[in-house]
Amino acid sequence: MLAMPADRSDCAVSRPLRIAINGYGRIGRCVLRALMESRHRHNVRVVAINEPADLDSMAYLTRFDSTHGIFPGEVGVIDGGLEIAGQAIPVFHAREPADGPWRELAFDLLLECSGAFSTRDGLHAFLDAGCPRVLVSHPGKSAADVDCTIVHGINDADLQAGQRIASAASCTTNAAVPVLDLLERRLGVDSAFLTTLHSVMNDQPMIDGYHHADLRRTRSAMQSIVPVATGLAQGIERLLPGLAGRIQAKAVRVPILNVSAIDLAVNLRRDTSLEALNAIFLEAARARPDLIACASQPHASIDFNHDPHSVVVDLGQTRVNQGRFANLLIWFDNEWGFANRMLDVARIWADLFLVPAAPAPESFSSSIGV
Repeated sequence: MLAMPADRSDCAVSRPLRIAINGYGRIGRCVLRALMESRHRHNVRVVAINEPADLDSMAYLTRFDSTHGIFPGEVGVIDGGLEIAGQAIPVFHAREPADGPWRELAFDLLLECSGAFSTRDGLHAFLDAGCPRVLVSHPGKSAADVDCTIVHGINDADLQAGQRIASAASCTTNAAVPVLDLLERRLGVDSAFLTTLHSVMNDQPMIDGYHHADLRRTRSAMQSIVPVATGLAQGIERLLPGLAGRIQAKAVRVPILNVSAIDLAVNLRRDTSLEALNAIFLEAARARPDLIACASQPHASIDFNHDPHSVVVDLGQTRVNQGRFANLLIWFDNEWGFANRMLDVARIWADLFLVPAAPAPESFSSSIGV
């Protein structure tokens, strides 16, 4: 269920959340930048980054980003690490979890952003090496590989203080689940088919090359629309088990750098109209403006670059046929939106496992009623 923002005024922790980032590629850099650009930067501190690349390359790609523009702050290399927006961040270059100096770091949570670990054994290697908890930037290979999978705004309550491995799901799941959850609660979903139109990713070559068992992924990413396999349907069913057996999905990669869309065809259980369906999403956007937005202008994908929402519903593309068959187009920045959601999940988890701050003592004046 799409939850209202929690009132966490009584959950103030005694110190900032201390995170480390494993993997400083597209998502790792976006997570750090999203933190630096957010109002929460003083409540979350990056204490270390693990990345095989050299420091000069890391600094350069932090400062200059072809997708999100120049970093809005100073970036430099210091002895043993990076200095980003005035904060010194140690960097090490371990390729395996056991090789990192995790036990020497005083931190609360590892953000695993490399994409290289998706099984319980692989993720437990970080715990065995000294990481207290791991938040993964992709789904586990199976539901059993993580303690919980969280789509912020839907099932935050599944997080528990004693859990050690959590997943922030995927960018497509974070976009699709709030929409399907809303439709299921308001109109009922008999069946749905999702076609993801996803921007290119770094598992595709710029020119044809031998590198992947999926022969379509051997083709040039920037010259073709390329169908790829997707686990979106299974991911949705993990989060919304009431829809099990009613969801199908496919995906194609399109030759743009960033921003993706989902074309959603859904058979509803109750009659609706175009106007009534759009009104449902407008109401949801007012209730959760941090997660859902609605767009009514004639947009193109580039308009949603660097958009922090989980999903933007394109109201001008809504269609309803015979009352119960609907078609929606929803946009999402697959990098920036997801990076912001990962930080949201980290902060909510921290409210559970960090020791709450002691109440401030009453002042002398308040104690005598002045």
